[in-house]
Amino acid sequence: MRYHKTLDFIQEIGTIMYVGGILSHIVIGIIFKDADVEAIHNVYVYKEQSAYILILPGLALKVISDILLYISFKMKPNWLKIKFIAVAFLTINAFVFLVPMMPELVALAKESIPTGSISESFLEKEHKEQFIGQLNILPLIVELVLGSFKPNLSLKKSR
Repeated sequence: MRYHKTLDFIQEIGTIMYVGGILSHIVIGIIFKDADVEAIHNVYVYKEQSAYILILPGLALKVISDILLYISFKMKPNWLKIKFIAVAFLTINAFVFLVPMMPELVALAKESIPTGSISESFLEKEHKEQFIGQLNILPLIVELVLGSFKPNLSLKKSR
């Protein structure tokens, strides 16, 4: 049981890093949405670096602790199976789509600086990144709720 408490603690740290990093991306995007091109470039440099420093390590902590938690149960609880699927979705989405976009967005923003206006290719890539990021909302909420409350999702009727 102490082992699970340690894994829960690691989950908390991972959640703070992961969700905190995502929220900082949202906030800085809102604050600087009408900024000049150089500021937008700096925002995306920040977003890229915070993804490497906060979001990905936080997600890694969550994935590692979820794997260890999953292995530790002889009978896998349904909440953990669903949580595992949600984290797998978040991980694939991050590594296949979102992380590769960050350097591209930084480069496109930098290329826009000499013209003084953000390029159409940057805006298209930014909208795609925002859409893909929004796909994470439901799996993230599911993962957080299941990890926090660990509800009994058994199909057996309780007496």
